[in-house]
Amino acid sequence: MGNSTIQGLGIRINNNRLHIKRDDLIPLSFGGNKARKAILFFEDIVKTNSDCVVTYGSSSSNHCRIISNLATSKGMPCYIVSPIESNSSTNNSKIVGLFGAKIIKCPVSAVRETIKNTVDKLKSKGFRPYFIQGGGHGDIGTQAYVDAYREIKIYEDSKGVRFDYIFFASGTGTTQAGLVCGKILNNDEDKNIVGISIARKNPYGGSIVLESVNSYMNKIGKDCVKSKQINFVDDYVLDGYGCYNIEILQVIKKVLSQEGIPLDTTYTGKAFWGMEKYILENKIEGKNILFIHTGGTPLFFNDLEVLVNG
Repeated sequence: MGNSTIQGLGIRINNNRLHIKRDDLIPLSFGGNKARKAILFFEDIVKTNSDCVVTYGSSSSNHCRIISNLATSKGMPCYIVSPIESNSSTNNSKIVGLFGAKIIKCPVSAVRETIKNTVDKLKSKGFRPYFIQGGGHGDIGTQAYVDAYREIKIYEDSKGVRFDYIFFASGTGTTQAGLVCGKILNNDEDKNIVGISIARKNPYGGSIVLESVNSYMNKIGKDCVKSKQINFVDDYVLDGYGCYNIEILQVIKKVLSQEGIPLDTTYTGKAFWGMEKYILENKIEGKNILFIHTGGTPLFFNDLEVLVNG
């Protein structure tokens, strides 16, 4: 179920040949990188004989939408700890409500304590809760994009093409970590893995990716990775999570109009815009470039009025 389509794009940036990996087409709850990770988490849930799920995320979270969807499809209770500071109504939060997940709101400063209390309370009632970190963070989330990197390699071999750059939206870090691990494990020293941060700044953002890489590499018995192998770009976060500008809206309109592919202002639209800026600012020309569409289609409709009237 995790596989997705890679296709060429008509759009050209600085005479580079662009392709897109459509993880948004993974056939589970609007797809995306969180769907790819959730599939592996639920395989582990079965292995551990757990009977309910606890996770964390904002009202915009693609991760929470997909986890709650999988949980309800399996008749499993789902509890989502969500910070009140990012508690606006979004299409994702409405879909989560449709699935009947229990939302536990708290200040962001109390998230860790609230998660612990929720898990402890469930255990005291005889449940076997399974906790998934926000965004699908952890070695399982990293594994999902080691697998995705393998799919990219299969595509390259079958089409006789080699991608010089891979761009994508980088958030909690395991999508980028998995791609970096995949690159290292395949000895692809000439491939550039570029994570466009949607919120976090360096050095924290890059260090989280590095920690995830080394956690996974340690688990499989491989050498640790140096920070210089992590290209976490924080130049395009604007004012942080969920913030966008007129240029991002124009990019979303262009990609939808010319390619029929929806992007959103929080993740993929910001990342595509950041990729364009990065390519031009670094004078990258005549290369094969892959952009990974990490999903978030419901969020496209959050800003539809702005797109139409902006």
